[in-house]
Amino acid sequence: MSQSPTPAFPDRLLDILNSASLALMLSIGHRARLFDVMAEMDWATCEEISRRAEKNERYVREWLGAVTVGRILEYDPATRRYRLPADHAAVLTRKAAPNNIAPFFQYIPMMGSVEDRILDCFDKGGGVPYEAFARFHDVMAEDSEQTVVSALEDHVLPLVPELAVRLREGIDALDVGCGRGRALLRLAELFPKSRFTGYDLSETAVSRAREEASQRGLKNLRFAAKDLTEWREGPNYDLITALDAIHDQKAPDRVLSAIHSALRPGGIFLMQDIRASSRLENNLDHPSAPFLYTVSCLHCMTVSLAQDGAGLGAVWGEEKAREMLAAAGFTEVRVHNLAHDFQNSFFVVKKP
Repeated sequence: MSQSPTPAFPDRLLDILNSASLALMLSIGHRARLFDVMAEMDWATCEEISRRAEKNERYVREWLGAVTVGRILEYDPATRRYRLPADHAAVLTRKAAPNNIAPFFQYIPMMGSVEDRILDCFDKGGGVPYEAFARFHDVMAEDSEQTVVSALEDHVLPLVPELAVRLREGIDALDVGCGRGRALLRLAELFPKSRFTGYDLSETAVSRAREEASQRGLKNLRFAAKDLTEWREGPNYDLITALDAIHDQKAPDRVLSAIHSALRPGGIFLMQDIRASSRLENNLDHPSAPFLYTVSCLHCMTVSLAQDGAGLGAVWGEEKAREMLAAAGFTEVRVHNLAHDFQNSFFVVKKP
């Protein structure tokens, strides 16, 4: 016999629908730089905001309506003026990095664009390849700026004692799954005596990274398109990083083993990956668990399965990560969490 839903559950579903709609508007507000513009203004009309942002007034007006009823903006009906409160600007503007949450809303439309193909996978198995995701490298580059680049000097490098000193003196460093190389570009600027290499599966991504390095006049780094599943080289590096990259791999166990082989004795492996447990029940109270499992289903897992890979998914968890690191030869793993970043953990391992 069917049972009527409790009143609270339909209300929750409506709240989810409204929040999902706002996520799209937040993505647009970020990409159109409307939040950045409004953060520099006080109370302003739609016309004033549109003119400052150099955007179409009719579209800005409808966007303002959505984010106002969503309680993102304040509105004065007497003067028809809008304002972005300072405490909201502190987590919605580019100047707020690493606390800016706005870039992450771009994942929602990106994942929605492959919904039909994901549904086919529910019927037939397999996966959706990287190239199906429009703007993937754009979004990941901004993600990297938020979680790693903006925190490099003050938070990430200090996790490894003496690493900054060694980088200043000059070492060989590699980033696997580098994407557009935002972290490497910053490191190369900070430490001109060190030599940096970036590998990524995407030729498009590494081409953009090379262009950026050339524009900045950086001579101490190189980028190469490389299938990490087939990659293997001798102990050529003192530092290897994998920033939000291992769980996406076709064969993460082989990549971790290759990283171990490529490190010199005393070398450091620094892995950033999702801060979660391998056990579902331990993630029930995670502040972004629904988002992480969704990203996993609609991107991280499926791009690996598209290559007939392991399909670990984003929420492979610390327990599984430790297990795979140990199998690759890494022992005495230390895991660090940063106060400003509830979504990532940093694994630090030193090769004997």
